[in-house]
Amino acid sequence: MSKRFASVVVAASGLLALMGGTAQAQTAQQAPDAAAKSCDGVKLSGTLPAPPAGMAVTQQVTIGEDCKPVLGPVQYVPASGAAAKKAAAGVKSVAAAAGTTRQIRSWNEMFDCCKIRMTGLYTTSTVNTADGRITSASTEARQEFNREPWDAGWSVKSADHKDDCLTNCSVVNSEAHAEFAYKGIFDVTGKWYANTHHSYVKLNPDATATCTFDVDLRHTFIGWNWQRGCE
Repeated sequence: MSKRFASVVVAASGLLALMGGTAQAQTAQQAPDAAAKSCDGVKLSGTLPAPPAGMAVTQQVTIGEDCKPVLGPVQYVPASGAAAKKAAAGVKSVAAAAGTTRQIRSWNEMFDCCKIRMTGLYTTSTVNTADGRITSASTEARQEFNREPWDAGWSVKSADHKDDCLTNCSVVNSEAHAEFAYKGIFDVTGKWYANTHHSYVKLNPDATATCTFDVDLRHTFIGWNWQRGCE
């Protein structure tokens, strides 16, 4: 089967630039044939600023025609209930201890065209700041994935995470990685699908943060979508 390869770099839309998010993608596309809606070797990348405490920032990127990514708008919405409560608790701690405690959550998810989440990587970073420094920081990571009957579907092949500094830091760079494999109804060999997620969170001493994401897809289809965000 002949293949042609294309490299696509997508600039952010005006709204995207205004809201501070970026995204790009590189793809290697199969030549049109019976599997014309299958895209071979897709990598998506993007950055979002963590919003003010009590808010979440999200964006969806969809695999469109010719395997080109279609960027959705960067959206600011109220944070989840748990995150909002922790943000409020952090505000109270400022008055009590002249410092700031904030929790930053990120999510990095792949959905198929039927809105089924296939794979996801999630991080939760807790940062304490005082006097222009990060006094302490820690990050937890978890993976979630879709299973099928008869012990089939997606599974975690490997996962790790780390922070480059834990106490008395000028800045903390947190990263998490997860490699997912698939063997199930849509491919019994286990050699066709593989999703690898990378999430990076930069924690600053003023309690702000930046969330950066990558996802590598061995094979994908038009209509799959990447959902990412942080709060």
